[in-house]
Amino acid sequence: MKKNVLIAVALALLTSTAFAATLEPLALVPTLDPQRYIGRWYEIARFQHSFEKSIVGATADYALRPDGKISVKNSGFKNTLDGKFTEAKGIAWIPDSSKPSALKVQFFWPFAADYLVFGLDQENYQWAVVGANNRKYLWFLSRTPTIDPALLDQMKQLAVSQGYDLSGLYMVPQKER
Repeated sequence: MKKNVLIAVALALLTSTAFAATLEPLALVPTLDPQRYIGRWYEIARFQHSFEKSIVGATADYALRPDGKISVKNSGFKNTLDGKFTEAKGIAWIPDSSKPSALKVQFFWPFAADYLVFGLDQENYQWAVVGANNRKYLWFLSRTPTIDPALLDQMKQLAVSQGYDLSGLYMVPQKER
């Protein structure tokens, strides 16, 4: 089963880069401070993909590593908030310091995917919008498991303004962790 998941993720990553050239690149936030970005983020909404489709209560935990990269631990529960706990570990890094909001993330070698921050509460780092240039990947993240409907609308408007079709947006069931 794990091998099938890894193959599906690899194919998704490969196809995501094939179509990115036909779209305008996302307009990323101008600055991102990794020290302020680390910690826990709750998935508020996302596009569904095979590697995450059955996961609810999803969070991403980031921590700085001694080598300057960022450790990534994505976790959640299978099917229900009381379901089996699952997690995936990876690393992220900023390949070009002049573009700090354009990260790469890798859960298994040699495949890495774009992690592009195009929305961010730059004052308090309480919410973020992350995607990819092909517009097939999208996450609305928050430091809390729920957000105000006005903030959700703001995040949606931001994504639409960047060329996203939100018809496939999935609201992630959440609980405090």
